[in-house]
Amino acid sequence: MLYAVSSGSITFRSDAPLELIKASSNELKGIFNADKKQFAFTMNVNSFKGFNSPLQQEHFNENYLESNKYPRASFEGKIIEDMDLKKNGVYSIRAKGNLTLHGISQERIIKCELSVKNNVVSIKSNFTVLLADHNITIPKVVHEKLASEIKVEVKADMIEK
Repeated sequence: MLYAVSSGSITFRSDAPLELIKASSNELKGIFNADKKQFAFTMNVNSFKGFNSPLQQEHFNENYLESNKYPRASFEGKIIEDMDLKKNGVYSIRAKGNLTLHGISQERIIKCELSVKNNVVSIKSNFTVLLADHNITIPKVVHEKLASEIKVEVKADMIEK
């Protein structure tokens, strides 16, 4: 069975000593092959909105994530646990795969909550991303305003294709 994201969002939060930065995107795309337990999610980096200022958004895209050079972020891999998507319920699962951001792939295991209700599969996950793991450098002048560890929340509803 193939499932595709019908609606999905990614929110990130940088909680630094001098500034809290939050932004989100509703442009998460993805597909999940339940039989093979394989998944692939992707998004356009420049689709994040909600920064504290337009200048902050510009710096995010131009200086840090370099979204012209690295326009997409993705997570592809397999679900470790077995689950029965024909039964309504909530499953705690681990997704193992490659998280690619800023042109750098990192193998990650990310805990997710997967819930099934009336043939809709919903995924929720909270995890952190270390900027250093993806070669995203922070100039010393702003290191009090930008956290080196970014909190990420992903939510997606998927329907059978």
